[in-house]
Amino acid sequence: MSTPYAKLPAWVDYGLIPLINLVVAFLVAGLVVLAVGESPLRAAGLLIEGAFGYGEGIGFTLYYATNFIFTGLAVAVAFHCGLFNIGGEGQAYVAGLGVALPVLWLDQYMPWYVVFPAAIVGSAMMGALWALIPGWLQAKRGSHVVITTIMFNFIASSLMVYVLVDVLKAEGSMAPQTRTFADAGQLPRLDWLLSIFGLDIGGAPFNLTFLLALVASFVVWVVIWRTKLGYEIRTMGHSPRAARYAGISETRIIIITMMLSGALAGMMALNPIMGDQHRMQLDFVTGAGFVGIAVALMGRSHPAGIIPAAILFGVLYQGGAEISFEMPQISRDMITIIQGLVILFAGALENMFRPAITTFFATLGAVQDTAPEPAAE
Repeated sequence: MSTPYAKLPAWVDYGLIPLINLVVAFLVAGLVVLAVGESPLRAAGLLIEGAFGYGEGIGFTLYYATNFIFTGLAVAVAFHCGLFNIGGEGQAYVAGLGVALPVLWLDQYMPWYVVFPAAIVGSAMMGALWALIPGWLQAKRGSHVVITTIMFNFIASSLMVYVLVDVLKAEGSMAPQTRTFADAGQLPRLDWLLSIFGLDIGGAPFNLTFLLALVASFVVWVVIWRTKLGYEIRTMGHSPRAARYAGISETRIIIITMMLSGALAGMMALNPIMGDQHRMQLDFVTGAGFVGIAVALMGRSHPAGIIPAAILFGVLYQGGAEISFEMPQISRDMITIIQGLVILFAGALENMFRPAITTFFATLGAVQDTAPEPAAE
């Protein structure tokens, strides 16, 4: 049996292998903690305690996870088309304009339930338009989407500095940010949701965008696995030659996929701008676009995997803050190293243990050989 064609059971492929990679990542992270003279077990306890030990910690964990769900979905949609969109950071950043402008226009005249849909549409459109250009360059000119999306991240950063300093800065203010939104521009918090379980989220900015992220996850599942467009996207990603032979327009699918990916990344801007800061300011994305790559890889580009992967990174962000506070020897930079190890083993080394696991399950007869049958003589 040829191992490259071996098909593992779904629970192994989508559950066991990511779990093993995660365990190994934390074991290596434990060695890093041990090297600075601290207890890995105490650090692990503080990580869990900081993320899930009290209501406010849970609120922050889910707030961070909301960002990563959107950016993870954005990367996953592109993956299904064989595209590597690493421009989620820039797409979310520029989409801040799609959030801020409608809010600044409407927040003093309309209720939040009118302002919020306008901001959703604005953020999705701005993210999609920012992803359209790299998509068009890939489809029409053969410019690799990885290179163009990297470039557009830097362009987005410079553009937003100009806009916030010279265009949208509040009158009389020296800070590069818009004015604070009125109440209609501030999303309701989901304190009532956790209060059902007797939890108080305190000052955590856990808000309505989390529910929007869950809805977006369901919509992505429907589009990718239950529609003609999704079938065409997956066909293009699996075999561009077969897609072209079937009459699928490569240009159309690449551009549509990149716009869908950009729209999802763009909606991430809703969470920090309307749900937390209640204004648009510099660097509100804070790396969520890049974390989305690891979330999509760990979640195997499926919404059912992306949501728990996003929560895991929410745990690392919130629990990591608790560790750095309680264990001064472990600085924020050390937490970044731990996050990097998780990304390394969940992403770049995702297939490191696959051959051994495939061989093991092959001996148990639990592996299907999907290699093509030899032609009859």
